[in-house]
Parts: sequence; C-alpha cells; structure tokens
Amino acid sequence: MLIDILRSARPKQWAKNIFFFAALVFDAKLLKPDYILPSLAGFVLLCCISGAVYIINDLADQEKDQQHPTKRNRPIASGRLPRNVATITAIILVTISLVFGTMIEPYFGLVLLGYFILNLAYTFYLKRLVIVDVISIATGFMLRVIAGVVIVNVERFSPWLYVCMIFLALFLALGKRRHEMTLLQQNARAHRAILNEYSMPLLDQLITIVVAGTLISYALYTFSAEALPGNHLMMLTIGNVLYGLFRYLYLIHVRGRGGAPEEVLLEDKPFILNAIAWAVIVLISYYFL
Repeated sequence: MLIDILRSARPKQWAKNIFFFAALVFDAKLLKPDYILPSLAGFVLLCCISGAVYIINDLADQEKDQQHPTKRNRPIASGRLPRNVATITAIILVTISLVFGTMIEPYFGLVLLGYFILNLAYTFYLKRLVIVDVISIATGFMLRVIAGVVIVNVERFSPWLYVCMIFLALFLALGKRRHEMTLLQQNARAHRAILNEYSMPLLDQLITIVVAGTLISYALYTFSAEALPGNHLMMLTIGNVLYGLFRYLYLIHVRGRGGAPEEVLLEDKPFILNAIAWAVIVLISYYFL
C-alpha cells in the first residue's frame, strides 16, 4: 500500500518542480549556504503538495482514468489503493506543506496555498473550460517559479524569465493535449471532455505561437535583461533553447510522445544532454566568469 501511495503521488512528475530553483540560480545565490537549505526544504514541501494534488486528481477522475489505456493501471483507478486511504494521505501532505511552508517563509506558505487552490479549481472546474484549462496549467508552473522567488528574496531576477516560463508551460500543456488526442483517438473525448473543444489544426497553430513566443522572449532576456552577467555568455544558450524546442516538437509529432513532459526530462538522452549543456553555460556565465 505504501508503494501505491507513492505511485499515486507521481514522483516522476516532481521533475517539473525543478523550475522552483530558477530564482536560486538566476539570482546568483546558488553558492550561498543561507539560501540553499531553505530552498531544498521548500522544494520538498512543493513536492509534497504536488503529490497531494495528483492524488486528489486521481480520486476525482477515477472513472475516466479506467477508460484510459495506461491510466487505468494507476493504484486508485485500478482499485488497489482504497479511496479513504488516498484521501487521508492527501490531507496529511497538504497540512504538512502549508504548516512548514509558512514556518519557513509566510509568503511561501501563501504561494503553496494558491498553488493548491488553483489545482483544486482545475480538477473540479477549470479543466472543462477551453483555453482556460491550458492557461491554468501554465499558471501552476508560474507559481512554482514564484515559490522559489519568495524563498530566496530575489534581488536581480529578471521579469523576462516569467514571460519565458508562461510560454514554455503553455507549450508543454498544449503538447499534452495533442498527445491525448493522438493516443486516444475516438475515445479521447470520453476520457477528457475538454478535448471536444480542440482540434489538431487548432492545437498545432497554438503550439506554433507559443514556441515562437518562448524563443523570442528568451532571446530578449539574454540580450536585454538588466541583471545579466556582463560576459554575454547567456546569448550562447539561445541555441540550446532552440534545439530543446525543436527536439520536443519532434518527440510530439514523430515519436508520438509529449503526454508526460517528465518522461522527456528523464528519459530522452538528446534532450537531457542539451539541457546539461545549457546548464553548464548558465553556471559558467553566472558563477565562474
């Protein structure tokens, strides 16, 4: 049962919480011990509340998940994990996150609460509203970044990074919608009603827009952000971002992936190597030159 509880919390998807560390890295505080421990604690609490959200989502979508070719094997959908146990686990995780998050930093506790409320609203209502559903997912990513911002009390974090994050999160959300329509085909709308409001041409056009927005906003960040290091090395990372976007589009359109962004983050070797190269340039730019 403990293993099923952990699986229901979806630890693989906690990889998306890595955006929490954006403020620590881009505010040049990665090597400052006073900020490292609070950030690590905050990351753990964010993962706890994320796990609670995934459990609640599985409880709400149990019947629909039973019609999905892969989601029907999840502990709650399959019936292996009793609903009452899952409910109690979610309550405990939320309580731990909000109490300890507020103790670390009151504003951080408020951000966690906002993240939780947003995801509750998404689970029970917002996911039924076309366009609003993907914007809600993107807002969740933004709150991950803001959570990191309030933890480290940023001094030089550029607003351009918020814009990049919104576009990138919309890209991931729209890619997931496209993957669901491709995977489930005629049964797509039975699994997720909102898919009835989308079409492949619409999703492809929206993805094109947000990919362009991501690249342009990131390029503007590397050229014009006031807080950037004076060595101009960040401009080199535009190529890494471009490749990453192209690689993800390839995985969506050719490989039929994109339904689970965390799988790409953890399993696609070219994507991982490109991300490492991007990270190395960023670290050298901010901390070693």
